[in-house]
Amino acid sequence: MRSLSATARQAAFAQETDTVWVLLCTISHLALDEPIRVANDLVPATATGERVLISRGESFVCYPFAVDLPADDGDSVSRVTIVIDNVDREIIRKLRSIQGPCQVALEVVLSSTPDLVEAGPFVMTLVAADYDALTISGELAFEDILTLPFPGDSYSPADYPGLF
Repeated sequence: MRSLSATARQAAFAQETDTVWVLLCTISHLALDEPIRVANDLVPATATGERVLISRGESFVCYPFAVDLPADDGDSVSRVTIVIDNVDREIIRKLRSIQGPCQVALEVVLSSTPDLVEAGPFVMTLVAADYDALTISGELAFEDILTLPFPGDSYSPADYPGLF
């Protein structure tokens, strides 16, 4: 059971509200000097023309993006698709510099209280990415527990002398 703040519950159950739910995305990798942080929100532009949402002291640049959640069929490993508008070539430049998978964390906040995480973080691994002139799309995967060995340990006399 997820617990929401009173403001979030009131906004969720209201017939009409001007509360905005904001999805935050953080893409991190050891090769990056600083993680890529984007927010799916439209905040007023700063003096430099940049649209930034500040959450817990971190700057999230506002880019339109969408997350396609997986089907809950119980037969396959869940994969999530994320599509970010390719409005700034900086994200592509950073993604090209990465070798190997990177971590993606998704969080939900309210625009009125961006320092309070209402849901998340949902941490996944970026397993595939593609881009064109308009969008950057990626496939996110949770930990693949179906391919882990079972049992995780082998029972040998050296490791478990009490069994032998």
